[in-house]
Amino acid sequence: MLICGIDEAGRGPVIGPMVMCGVLVEESDLPKLKSLGVKDSKLLTKKTREKLFEKIKEIAKSYEIIIVEPKEIDDALESDSLNLNWLEAHKSAEIINKLKPDKVTVDSPSNNCRAYTIYLKKLLNCEVELECIHKADLKHVYVGAASVLAKVTRDREMDKIQKKYGNTGPGYMSNPITQKFLAENWDKHPEIFRKTWIPYQNHKNNKHQKKLEDF
Repeated sequence: MLICGIDEAGRGPVIGPMVMCGVLVEESDLPKLKSLGVKDSKLLTKKTREKLFEKIKEIAKSYEIIIVEPKEIDDALESDSLNLNWLEAHKSAEIINKLKPDKVTVDSPSNNCRAYTIYLKKLLNCEVELECIHKADLKHVYVGAASVLAKVTRDREMDKIQKKYGNTGPGYMSNPITQKFLAENWDKHPEIFRKTWIPYQNHKNNKHQKKLEDF
């Protein structure tokens, strides 16, 4: 049986892309992933994730990685029909429709897994046993494998951004370096920011407020 795990990395940061990944494996190869120590990427060091990246791809029957840029995220959030959860569902459907597994487990971004499953199922053009589980990357090694590929890809995309724009930090607002970079660069490099995020909006609104005070 061909089993697919799907997970994302970079759902919450104000800087950089979100990465969606699907890993397709033979059910008989699951012990190989376990023996490598594959698990939810958040439980692994950066060095370990990098080591596992190529090894997972060698074991996988196939895989698919989709990089979702900030503009696409903003467009989804500003539309009438999408939100971040539904955008993830559409990207998951792209992966499933391409890999065509017998069974797929998706790390559901929504606590309402039933509603998310129903929405995602409508987007599929192939017959598949589908389950959407909250925190699936902690429960299934093949979803953990997808989380590793997604996280390493996201980290590499952030490395490219840092080489071009300077030290952004990891892109999350909990990080002081990211906070400082946003404050100093939000209007200089708008293409790397998620403009619908409240921290970005706050800087934009503050500048607008200061302009009004000039009158």
